[in-house]
Amino acid sequence: MKYDAFTIGQVFESDSLTLTKADIMGFAEKFDPQYMHLDEGKAAEGRFNGIIASGIHTLGVSFKLWVELGVYGEDIIAGTGMDRIRFLRPVYPGDELRVVAEVINKKKVKKDAGIVTVLLSTYNAGNEKVFKGELSVLIKR
Repeated sequence: MKYDAFTIGQVFESDSLTLTKADIMGFAEKFDPQYMHLDEGKAAEGRFNGIIASGIHTLGVSFKLWVELGVYGEDIIAGTGMDRIRFLRPVYPGDELRVVAEVINKKKVKKDAGIVTVLLSTYNAGNEKVFKGELSVLIKR
């Protein structure tokens, strides 16, 4: 989708993805090796009463679900930034996540390209928002 086809307020919704304990622990072993993601015993005694996904994992899943919609297609040039990243609720093994993306800003920067910013909001199956963040990309006009 080219820059000019996006409109402020436009909303897109992704398919869902369920995170397993193996997914959460596998990611954490490589990228965020903290007890609340890896040590079931210690995590059970902690504030979340069990293993939770890394916030970075949640961000990555959110980005994946958004990209897999294919809205940008071949028109994307590059990502330009992520802002106002918030991890709002823990994500547990078995949580089914989906993303709602709303176009919140557009800015022409070149004759042949512009920046589109979307607010990604990620929800669990209980419709509780677990993540939100703004994602900006440079895209062809």
